[in-house]
Amino acid sequence: MPWVALCAAACAALLASLWRGSPLGVWLSKPVAAGAFVAAALASGALEWEVGRWIAAALALSWIGDVLLIPSGTGACFRAGMASFAAAHLAFSAAFLRAGVATGPALAAAAVTAPALLAAARWLRPFLHGPLRVAVPGYAAVIGAMVALAVGAAAGLGRPALAAGAALFALSDLAVARERFVAPGLANSLWGLPAYFAAQLLLALASGPTA
Repeated sequence: MPWVALCAAACAALLASLWRGSPLGVWLSKPVAAGAFVAAALASGALEWEVGRWIAAALALSWIGDVLLIPSGTGACFRAGMASFAAAHLAFSAAFLRAGVATGPALAAAAVTAPALLAAARWLRPFLHGPLRVAVPGYAAVIGAMVALAVGAAAGLGRPALAAGAALFALSDLAVARERFVAPGLANSLWGLPAYFAAQLLLALASGPTA
């Protein structure tokens, strides 16, 4: 699919721009990379059924979050970006609920993700201040619920890409957290961004209607 190739090329351009320290390159490439995964969902037929429409909405909210997170720091743009991504996770969760969630796999996923996210929240806590001390753990809880529901929906629909995409999305958020709160540096982006765009593409490509 050409949208996958465009997303990969724009992600590579984004990493190159970060490597070179080119803000203009970042502003040009990141919205294109994010727009490509939205287009991939539309091309996959996401708008043809309710579950896909929720996924498309989640991807569009992620696009907004991507743009808002382009500026560095943890100021107003970052907080707005967090809110947009939290809304995206809720939209994904709504999609998975509408698709039907297999209870056993969802509970098993929750049993694995909850301790991991709790450990991440404890790791980040010394670096958080003000409203972020509440917002970040709340955001982690929303991610955990989304991942568990994704695993349940993947089992119910027979679409493992949903579970893989959700898990990669959650993993990529650790790179964002490390970049913004703990140890800023290019290394975070070198693995976090490919994981993030791969996650969104997996979710986008699995958003089409069932046969």
